[in-house]
Amino acid sequence: MAWAHQDKTAIVGVGATDYYVRGKSWPRTINDMAGEAIMNACADAGISVKDIDGFAYYSTAGAGYVDKFDTALLMETLGMPHVSFSATLTSGGGGSVGAIGLATAGLMNEDCKYAVTVMSLQQLPQHRLGKVFGAAAPNPENSFLQPSGLVGPGHLMAILARRHMHLYGTTQDAFGEIVMATRANTHNRPKAVRKAPLSKEEYEASVMLADPLRRLDFCLETDGAVAVITTTMDRAKDCRHKPAVVHACAHGGQREWGRAFGWMGMPDPYFASAGHKFVADRVWAQSGLKAKDMDVALLYDHFSPMVLMQLEEYGFCEKGEGNDYVLAGKVRYDAATRGGVNGGTPVNTHGGNLNEAYIIGMTHVVEAVEQVRGTAINQVADCEFALASGGPAALPTSSLILRSA
Repeated sequence: MAWAHQDKTAIVGVGATDYYVRGKSWPRTINDMAGEAIMNACADAGISVKDIDGFAYYSTAGAGYVDKFDTALLMETLGMPHVSFSATLTSGGGGSVGAIGLATAGLMNEDCKYAVTVMSLQQLPQHRLGKVFGAAAPNPENSFLQPSGLVGPGHLMAILARRHMHLYGTTQDAFGEIVMATRANTHNRPKAVRKAPLSKEEYEASVMLADPLRRLDFCLETDGAVAVITTTMDRAKDCRHKPAVVHACAHGGQREWGRAFGWMGMPDPYFASAGHKFVADRVWAQSGLKAKDMDVALLYDHFSPMVLMQLEEYGFCEKGEGNDYVLAGKVRYDAATRGGVNGGTPVNTHGGNLNEAYIIGMTHVVEAVEQVRGTAINQVADCEFALASGGPAALPTSSLILRSA
């Protein structure tokens, strides 16, 4: 059954700051960078910042890991006269693309006319995602994780990856291929943090941080901000660029994934998964489409094994076949042909969290918009549909399909 809001809204503006290696954005502030990204998104859309009257956040309106966005403060900073919608999805980066569905809800309820989704991130030495569980106060879950040495998301993801290897014969070579394939997409991207070509030998020389994950299997630690503006289709037609039509959007998840890698209470087969099967099924049901219909996939890649697991859960290949799918080169930009599963589908044509920048999923939304507009740096020919995902993380995870207008 088609989604009730299918093709009724569109992303009309995208904006970003420069991307900085962790800590190098200082003395800029979270709000300074968020404001720049919003202003750039307005310029891209061809609207005034005073036209924005809605905020659709995710990560419980978190700005990075310790700060919070305050709608009133952003309004004061940017000179917005009023807002009529301000809401957020709970949890963390799993809701990044789902926030576009939240914006759609506000727009369809006529609560706002232009809704902005923004993420700004600044990781100072004492505020690093890489040690977030180790720095957290003791509770029943952390009292298990911390003595086990599981002090950051990478340590936890390594256990999920190892379980997938045990169940399905997945190899570290497949993780390396994901890193190398997406790195190949950044050589021509001026703002990318990692642009140098990456050989298999260089990947294998990368230090092992949490077996089987090497340093290059971990996402970048970066600072910066990204904002996108969503509006109704009737208003989108008057904006500067061809609209990126919101064709389907889902968020949520199932109990077995629940609190995800910060919990470790999932039974098989959910333990060796990205927690996306529920939202994948929903977004395909909403759209009437399948993986084979996608021209490009922007899959949240905070850790390389999660890309492989999402490929399985979205149906680009069968469960347990991700290793062979990846090693066949089917995620590479230049290996895919229109036709989806048989020819492969380009994945993270912008380099993703692993190689371009990590702004908690928002760069994937920007790339999806540019692909369906036809203005991407690594443009996929005749791109009609782009899939973007949020997470894998504690619920909600989320999925978004954008369509070319």
